[in-house]
Amino acid sequence: MPRPETEQAVAEAAPLEAARAAAGARAGRAGAGAGDPVAGELRRAGVLPLLVLHLLSGGPSYGNQLIDRIGELTGGLLAVNPNTMYPLLRDLEQRGLVTAEWEHPERRSRRFYALTADGEAERENLRAQVGPRLEAVAAAIERLREELAG
Repeated sequence: MPRPETEQAVAEAAPLEAARAAAGARAGRAGAGAGDPVAGELRRAGVLPLLVLHLLSGGPSYGNQLIDRIGELTGGLLAVNPNTMYPLLRDLEQRGLVTAEWEHPERRSRRFYALTADGEAERENLRAQVGPRLEAVAAAIERLREELAG
């Protein structure tokens, strides 16, 4: 469940297309981060694994649900597709950071992922690593907003 301050920050942010235009992104480019310096920086910072672990700290979830929640939380800035999410979830599972179970074990159905104790420790580690980069991106955007406001 997103924190109220996160929801407020997303609600107050410029619309996605306006933010991309202000950052100089070309219209019509496909994929989050394709030509988008803000989304690209967030991806390079490792925010996607952190977001997945963070969302799983609120309880088990399945891949498409995580994709939707990340899109909602970031206002579409980080659009994640299944070709990105499912390899990430498999990697996190292999590393022992999440566990996974089929909703209906007798047939392939939704696979629910849950955070492990090691995953919680990694979430805290990633938060410490990614936090300063998120602050730098936020500060840069704020400087841009102030400059453009006049």
